[in-house]
Order: sequence, then structure tokens, then C-alpha cells
Amino acid sequence: MTVFDILGPVMVGPSSSHTAGAVRIGLVCRKLLGDEPETAEILLHGSFAQTGRGHGTDRAIVAGLLGLEPDDLSIPKSFELAEQRGMSFKIGTVELEDAHPNTVLLNLKARGGRSLKIQASSTGGGRICINKIDGIEANFTGDYPTLIVHNLDQPGHVAEVTSMLAHKSVNIATMNLYRNKRGGYAVMVIETDQHVPDDAIAWLHRVEGVIKVTYLDAGI
Repeated sequence: MTVFDILGPVMVGPSSSHTAGAVRIGLVCRKLLGDEPETAEILLHGSFAQTGRGHGTDRAIVAGLLGLEPDDLSIPKSFELAEQRGMSFKIGTVELEDAHPNTVLLNLKARGGRSLKIQASSTGGGRICINKIDGIEANFTGDYPTLIVHNLDQPGHVAEVTSMLAHKSVNIATMNLYRNKRGGYAVMVIETDQHVPDDAIAWLHRVEGVIKVTYLDAGI
């Protein structure tokens, strides 16, 4: 148990789950997108949908998408800040199967054209879990540098990625593999102990059979 577990996060309230966790979701999703969103559709599920407005969940998610941290005093003004910075957003509700009560589905598009669909949950105490990216299971916390590789389900891709990380002296902390069917669409979710260098990310984009690469350069 850490001091964080006992005291909770440093944050703007009122709720670590509905406010601080929601800010972190927005912030991590912004990092995954690689840019500030130009447009954002924010769909709240469960408790987020029922009590989110009273707890400021909607404003907290927008604040995170703008790059604000959970302790930023500007969080309550995030709607106004988004308008000033040209980020348009829509907030609604959604019913998701087998989802945590504090879950949001985000459809994001950056000015450069990159888009992501992310399902994420606030699990308590300011902690979060990224459940899905573009409809594919992911299940990582955002606490570590995280590499997400979307690829065709063909022999050799896992070996290529892990060998590249070893060559760059990047140690794998956790690794999860998902696929929709044999020989179909597959995803590697790799949390690492070190940052993954930019040239390694660029190399992955050129590997035959790799469809998309997303990297979260979280603090260590």
C-alpha cells in the first residue's frame, strides 16, 4: 500500500472517481490520439451518465482532452476553454454491455485527421483503465509507457515487435494479445519499463502487416 492509496490523488473535487478519474481518462485519450482533438463525442455510461453532471464528470473529461491535469483549478471552466481553443464536443449517454459503472465511450478526431474510438473506465481513487481502442480489447491503466500494435494475425509479428524492443533495451512489463478470429485482426498491448524511442515507433509503422500503431508516452 502506498501513500496514494491512503490519501487519494491531488485533485479538484468533488469525486476521485467521477472527477479526477474522468480528467485522467481525457488526458490519456488525448495522448493516445497524439494531438488535441478537433471534435469529441463523449458518451457516458452507468453512474457516469446518472450522476456525472452533478460531479462534473462531463467538464472533467473535456478538461483532460484539453491537456489539464486533475489538480488544475480551471477544470470547472473546461467548456469555455474548449470553445476558446476551437474544440467542438457533444455529450450524450450510452448503454454498454459488461462495462464498469463509471465508463465513457469517446469518439475523437484530431486536426491532422487521425481518429480514435476509446472506451475507458474510472476504477476508483483516480485510477483508470483503457478498456478498448477502436472496438478491440486493450485493458491497460496508462501508468506505464504503452505500445498498442494493430496487425494482421500472421506468424512472426509478436517476435518482430519483442525483438525490436529488446534491441532498443526496452523491458516489457506486461503484454496482452487479442484477436477477433484466427488469421484476422490482432492487437498487441505492451506496457514497458522504459520509453519506446521515436525511431522504433516509426519502424513499426513500416512493418508489413502492421495496420496501426498507437503509443502512450506515460510518465515513469
